[in-house]
Amino acid sequence: MAYSEAELQTLNEQLAVEIPKNIIKKSFELFDSIAISFSGAEDVVLIDMAMKLNPNAKIFSLDTGRLHPETYQFMEKVREHYNTEIEVLYPDAETLQAFVQKNGLFSFYKDDHKPCCTIRKTAPLRKKLETIDAWITGQRKDQSPGTRSGIPTVQADEVFSGEGRQLVKFNPLANWSSQQVWEYIQMFDVPFNSLHEKGFISIGCEPCTRPVKPNQHEREGRWWWEESTQKECGLHALNLPSD
Repeated sequence: MAYSEAELQTLNEQLAVEIPKNIIKKSFELFDSIAISFSGAEDVVLIDMAMKLNPNAKIFSLDTGRLHPETYQFMEKVREHYNTEIEVLYPDAETLQAFVQKNGLFSFYKDDHKPCCTIRKTAPLRKKLETIDAWITGQRKDQSPGTRSGIPTVQADEVFSGEGRQLVKFNPLANWSSQQVWEYIQMFDVPFNSLHEKGFISIGCEPCTRPVKPNQHEREGRWWWEESTQKECGLHALNLPSD
């Protein structure tokens, strides 16, 4: 079933005032084919809430091949903590091999990070999203000054929707702050990436992530050599303004 723009707008208005757990509950009621995207602290908060609603909730994560060792340990910690399966997505080996052979392992420092992200993240994500009707992400409005301040609680994901197939995207934590996320983590003893204890806030691939300094915005630690208001890798390209 495809939802009209007006129907999604009404649903967004209804859910925007709800607590995240109720938003997740509603998403499960509306969609059988739905999965949670997992990579960071916000996503485990979603997993914790979702597991209390449905122990069989589907979870997937991207392995770009360039993650920190701590991130792989974190993924395993989450799998064991919730006694659940995590579907790990990988880039196409031949495409990646050809790209690295031509451009090297660190071309993103000289060029744009997006070609590398497209192969390692966006392409495998698109392949996964073609198999489901909706997905749940941990995006928050305060995560990025230029790309996430206006994200709704629910929306049609036009970037990953196919011809004749609508993909709906839920952002249950859209109105939460980083402080609220960490208060939840501490209150319910939710697993988190040990890199957070070393000054990392927003964590991606190892070459493209670094700790942030006091009073710096969390996205300053991602792709720090690029324009700070346009820091998206393609997973949430819907947030980027169109030309």
